[in-house]
Amino acid sequence: MNTHATSDALNQAETVEEHIIRRAQHSHEKLPLLEVIFDRYALALAPALKSYTAAGADVELRSFEYMNCAQALESLPSPGFLVVTDAEGWQGPVLTSVQPELLFAALEITLGGRTSRSKAWTPRSFTAIEKRLGTKLCEVMLRQLTEAMEQFAEVAFAVSHVETTPQSMALAPPASPCARITLDVALEGRGGELVFVLPYSAFEEVRPVFAQTFLGGRLGGDTGWRDVMRDRLQDTNVTLSAVLTELRVPMSDMLGWRPGETLDLGIDAEHPATVGCGGLPMFRGAVGRRKNGSVALKVTEELNGNGADDDGDTD
Repeated sequence: MNTHATSDALNQAETVEEHIIRRAQHSHEKLPLLEVIFDRYALALAPALKSYTAAGADVELRSFEYMNCAQALESLPSPGFLVVTDAEGWQGPVLTSVQPELLFAALEITLGGRTSRSKAWTPRSFTAIEKRLGTKLCEVMLRQLTEAMEQFAEVAFAVSHVETTPQSMALAPPASPCARITLDVALEGRGGELVFVLPYSAFEEVRPVFAQTFLGGRLGGDTGWRDVMRDRLQDTNVTLSAVLTELRVPMSDMLGWRPGETLDLGIDAEHPATVGCGGLPMFRGAVGRRKNGSVALKVTEELNGNGADDDGDTD
C-alpha cells in the first residue's frame, strides 16, 4: 500500500516537472507582427520563385514556433544546406535552412530537368557547383524577405557563408530565445522545407515593433499580388477598334441604300480616328503610313480624363 502511494507520488512529481518544463519552453515573448510579416512573405515568395525558376511555385507558411536556439538547431537536418545570413542593420546574423530536397528540385528545374522524377536524397557533402547555385537561390528568397521587412525594420539580408552541420554553428547562446519559421515550398510538385531561425538577440532593437498586436487592415510592403497582376496584364492581348467618324441619318434614308451607292462621310485624309477598347474610348490619333507601308496611328489626345498629349506611334 505504501509502495503504491510512493509510486503515485513519483508519477505525479514527474508530471509536474514535465508541465513546468513545457511551460518554460513556451514562455518566450510572442511576436504577432512578425508572424503576419512572414505570412505575407509566403504569398510574395511564390511569384519570386516562379520568376527565377520559370516553374510553377507554391509557398505555404506551415508553422511559426518560439523556442530556444539549441532546440531550433537540433531540429535542422544534418548534413543540410544551412546558410548563415548577415542581417545588416541588426545586431547579429540569422539562419536560413534549405532542405536538400527543395534545393535539388530547384536546381534540376533551373537546369532543365522538369521531366525527371524526384529521387530520395542520400546524405553527402555538397559540391562547389551545388553550393554556388544554392546560394543564388537563397539570394532570391532573402531579397524578397528584405522587401517584406523594409517598412518595419531597416535591414538587408545577405548570404554570409554556407554550413552543413547545425551542431558546429554559433548563431546565438543555446538558451537564448528565437523564432523558428517553417515554410513549405513546392516547385511543380517537388520541393521541401525552407526554415528561418531568428534569434531574439539579432533584432533586439526592433523587437518591440514585432511584438505589437496586428489588428488587421493593410500591411505595408506586400507588393507580391501587384507584381503578379502587372506581369499578367503586360502579357495580355487586347483588341483595339478605330472609328473614323459616326453619322446620324434618318431610318428612311438608310432603308433606301442600295449596293453600289456612295456615301459621303464628310471626312478628309487628316481626320483623326478615335481608338477604343471594349467600347471605351481611349485616345484620338492621326492616321498615316509608315515607310514599310503599314498603316500607323499617331496618338494626339488621350480620352481617359487627363487630356495629355503623346507622341507615340501605334501600328
